[in-house]
Amino acid sequence: MDYGLFDFLKLIGSLGVFLFGMKLMSEALQKVAGARMRHILSAMTSNRVKGVMTGILITAIIQSSSATTVMVVSFVNAGLLSLIESIGVIMGANVGTTVTAWLISILGFKVSMAEISLPMIGLCLPLLFSNKRSRKSWGELIIGFGLLFIGLEFLKNSMPNLKDNPEIFTFLQEYTDLGYASYIIFMLIGTVLTILIQSSSATMALTLVMCANGWISFEIAASMVLGENIGTTVTANLAAMVANTTAKRAAFAHFVFNVFGVIWVLSIFPLFLNWVEKLSMLMGIGDPTTDITAVPMALSLFHTIFNIINVLILIWFTKLIAKFVSKLIPMKETGEDAFTLKHIKIGLLSTPDASLFQAKEEITLYGKNTRDMFHKVTECLDLPAKDYEKPFENLVKMEDESDNVEVEIANYLTKVSESKLSTENSQRIRAMFKIVTEIESIADSSLNVAKAIYRRNDQGVTFPEEITTKLKHMFVLVEDTLNVMCTNLAMEYKEVNAKKAYELEKTINDYRTILKQEHLLAIEEKRYDYPTGILYNDLFSECEKIGDYAINITQAIKEIGHE
Repeated sequence: MDYGLFDFLKLIGSLGVFLFGMKLMSEALQKVAGARMRHILSAMTSNRVKGVMTGILITAIIQSSSATTVMVVSFVNAGLLSLIESIGVIMGANVGTTVTAWLISILGFKVSMAEISLPMIGLCLPLLFSNKRSRKSWGELIIGFGLLFIGLEFLKNSMPNLKDNPEIFTFLQEYTDLGYASYIIFMLIGTVLTILIQSSSATMALTLVMCANGWISFEIAASMVLGENIGTTVTANLAAMVANTTAKRAAFAHFVFNVFGVIWVLSIFPLFLNWVEKLSMLMGIGDPTTDITAVPMALSLFHTIFNIINVLILIWFTKLIAKFVSKLIPMKETGEDAFTLKHIKIGLLSTPDASLFQAKEEITLYGKNTRDMFHKVTECLDLPAKDYEKPFENLVKMEDESDNVEVEIANYLTKVSESKLSTENSQRIRAMFKIVTEIESIADSSLNVAKAIYRRNDQGVTFPEEITTKLKHMFVLVEDTLNVMCTNLAMEYKEVNAKKAYELEKTINDYRTILKQEHLLAIEEKRYDYPTGILYNDLFSECEKIGDYAINITQAIKEIGHE
């Protein structure tokens, strides 16, 4: 056998070039698509057809069903998509991923793209050195596209020649004539390969090359494609391992959907293949059982038809799938803590842009949770001393959790900052660091307000009605400014209007000044004793600090918006 270690390494290297081209193209497409892609996904409704169409569109754009499903899982984890909505998008992702197979089979086998790939890369090389982010992304996109087909050409040339190496064919022949057992064996091979390579597109390319070289028959290749559909679900399930229950269910629904499809196709496999072969001849592709050159496109046709029919069957059962995965993965009885990571637990996404979007969603949630914490503090003002112990302990726990969330987000931003960043993203990360620090300071001040109330109860102090009324008014102003802060955090940074935030901050400052002057006068006139005055002063002064932190956050957001 004239096929040694060096030849095998060339094969692995060829696969590496293909994978790198695929990765570069996918990441560049995500950069070029930018916020539009995320808006399409996050604007999903409960309409299952729209969900499927969204999944097809996003996956066709970014050329990676794994990237789409991981993004869907992170959105479900964040509460931006419901379980039922996510199932529709995942179904669409399965159809969208067939676009890659068509690109490879048409351009990689019918047209010699490798010949024009190097000149194409040469033409786009100057774009990589452009200071303009969009031009650089387009350069990466075209270079990734070229590398993908150069890798595919290398793959075709690195595959051992069956005439010179008949032993390989003999080895495979032992497993190709076992009827349904052969289908199952090669389906499992496709699954394992996809799990190892972490790319169904790369496994599909390998399968197409093996067919084109006559290693395996059309039937066996189709079995491998079925396995690839199962293997591609592993990425999202791995991502969901650290996510919440609903995200785990969404990832598992992807697995259930693909396994069900494989089961029904295998049950009628010879009949289904025969139908695809006839359709292939009808479309002018050729007979894949007798014409080797027709196999790549016929296999892409099989892949597409299988996924489309599977979607058409299961789209009507999305609620049933949701119920099934909900039964298999029950919700934990213990309620989730107020301050928990919902987004970045999924980990870094494939590009800094996508990761920073994820960080933005996490910071928005962090701001909302901190606002809710302050609201719980305000509810404690009228609580009797005997009923305050448990709420106070809960607030102390929330502040500890807030500290942990600040650290987790900061660590995540540090990891993102280690990537190759544009000037815009570097500025965004700096502003985000400032924002999370200020949000944590709001949580600290909220706890300080709760501690002042605790001291009041502990000392047996009763506030006069006048003081309580004024404090409640201050609390309302602070809640208003925190609501505006949360609205600004949730908006697109370039669209933020800071006017309302500045007005509220001025109102809080002015009201604090009035309260301070009145307080000093009341102490002089002995309308209340000094210990009462100290507690009162601590409460409205701490509230004014929260207003300062909130306006600092809005200013940081404005810095991002003016990049």
